[in-house]
Order: sequence, then C-alpha cells, then structure tokens
Amino acid sequence: MEIMVNELDERKVVILKAIIKNYLETGEPVGSRTISKLSGLNLSSATIRNEMSDLVEMGYIVQPHTSAGRVPTDKGYRFYVDSIIQENDRRMSEATSLMVQRVDKLEMLLKQMVRFLASDTNYAALISGPSTSTTKMKYLQLSVPAPGQILMILVLEGNVIKNEVLEAIEEIDYDTAMQVTVMLNNHLSGLSLREITPKIITDIMVQAGKQQGNVKLVLDAVTELLEHGETNRDIFTSGAKNIFRYPELSDVDKAADLISAFEEKDRLNELVNEVTSLTVADGAGASGSGIQVYIGGEGPVKNLRDCSLITAHYELGDGMKGVIGVIGPKRMDYEKVMQTLQNMKDQLDNARFTADDN
Repeated sequence: MEIMVNELDERKVVILKAIIKNYLETGEPVGSRTISKLSGLNLSSATIRNEMSDLVEMGYIVQPHTSAGRVPTDKGYRFYVDSIIQENDRRMSEATSLMVQRVDKLEMLLKQMVRFLASDTNYAALISGPSTSTTKMKYLQLSVPAPGQILMILVLEGNVIKNEVLEAIEEIDYDTAMQVTVMLNNHLSGLSLREITPKIITDIMVQAGKQQGNVKLVLDAVTELLEHGETNRDIFTSGAKNIFRYPELSDVDKAADLISAFEEKDRLNELVNEVTSLTVADGAGASGSGIQVYIGGEGPVKNLRDCSLITAHYELGDGMKGVIGVIGPKRMDYEKVMQTLQNMKDQLDNARFTADDN
C-alpha cells in the first residue's frame, strides 16, 4: 500500500530533503554517512540507514546498486518540489499577513507600512490615506444622542469611518432616525459621491416627507466630508530624522526646511494632490508600473528641491486610491527604492478591506 506524503515524520522529511539536495548538487548516489553530516539530526549512520530503508520501501528513493548510496525517485522529486511550493506559499502568506493584516481600520495598516518603508530604505517615507470622492459608501447610520441632535456615522468601503454631530432642523426621534437611515441606505449604499445623481437626490427628498430639512442636512454633511477627504487626506509619515544621515541634507537650515515640509499636514496634502495630478508630460519620469521619480526641482514642493522624491499610486479597489512616497538625497538608491515601492504597491493593490472583514 502506498504511504501518503503527509505520513512522513519529521525525521524522514529532513533526511529525504537532504538526500535530494545533495544528489541535485553532486549527481552521485547519497550514502548514510554523507547525510549524517548534512542533516543536523545528530543521528548515527545506522539510524539514518534504517530511515533510508523505510524511504526506499515508501518509494521516495532507490538504491541503484547494493553497495551504492540512494537516489531520489520521481515520487521523491515530486515531494521535494511540492514542499518547496508549500514553503514559498507559507513565507508569502506570512509576509502578506505581516504587511497586510486584517485590521479594523485602514489607518493601522498604513501606519505599519510607512514605518516599514522608512526602516527598509533608511529615507523619509509617507503614505496617504485613500481618496474618498470615488470611494463607495457601505452604509449610513443616524441616531439621536440628545434632543435636537443627529449623530451621523458614515462607513465607506475599506472600513473608513466618518462621523459628525449635526444640529437637527426638524424635530426627530429615534424611530424616525431609523426610518430615515433605512431610506438613505436604500438609495446611497454602494455608491460613490460621484455616482449620486440629481435624480437620486430628488427621489430622496420626495421620500423624506416632513424630514426634508434633516435629510438635506445629512446629504450636505456627507458631501462635505467626502470632498474634504479628497483634498485633506490623512497622511502618515515616518523616518524624518533619517534626513540627518546624509551630509548634503544635514545643514541646519536645509534640514529644518525639509522636516518642516515633511511634518506640516497642509504641505503634505499639497504634495500628494500635486503628485496625483502630475503626469509624465509634466516633467517627471515614470515607469510603466506607475512609479514616478522626481529629481530636485522636478518635484511638486519647492522645499524638496535638494532631494529626490519617488512615488507610487496604490488602489485598494472600489475607488480607494492613495499615494506612497520616499524622500531622500539625490544620490539615493533608486533601484532599491523603486523595487520596495513596487512591492508595497502590489501588497496594497492585492489587499481587500471591507466592513465584512470584521
């Protein structure tokens, strides 16, 4: 009866892999003494011979001649190849789990990734939160925390949560808020801001009845939150102090200017918005994969004229797009940074974050 691969114990697996690896390197049959030196099991040659005899009976290796060592069979090669594939899958899974965890909020992921990016490159790094004007709304929740107030909670694809307390225009109670919530979700769930047409707004207002004032208040708040999020995204940074590693940037005035540009949210938003709108025709070199390189004065922010800026755009799906960037000296390791950004972009592009992940 054929013994299944998963019935091999750990000792046999180690010995089998050692035989195959040695045979692939030398092309010579492999004996027990050779394995005793390679396997790290601290087993005697006699014990290893017994294990090898079992592997012969199982069909993983064969002994060409009575006095010769063993060579792998097709079954042995198949086990070896499959184990390599499984190990590579495991490592990739662990790397992806580390970089792209199932987290409740996208913010936690972006903070993790920007720290990794700064540490891996030894330069300054930034990641913007995704734009919101093209992000689809998952659902809207209205409640009445106090008389005359409406608490609006807006959940977007990707577990991006926006909330605001509004001063009610008409009197509203808990039951009415729930009815309005259901009505709004029927019309808006699954749509982005750009997909909300005048006809949809008209239909909503017709169904709003006596709550038209409050409904308009909520719709205006939704629009303002999403439009504000488009031009004032969350931006996460790390590694600003890495600037001091490079003599050409460590001049007090230059360094202060760079760090100021790197830490002021308005200036970073300006950078992200301009990078988003720039194209190759604007003077920035870009690869076919969407990696853009700005050298010195090519960059969108004047304070970074002594640096190089490399950016990539990521997309989480459902219109959720953002920017990853690395800032360093003009003599930065462009090849490494571009490859790191490409890997990170791929990680984010392949990630999917929805409220259903909770």
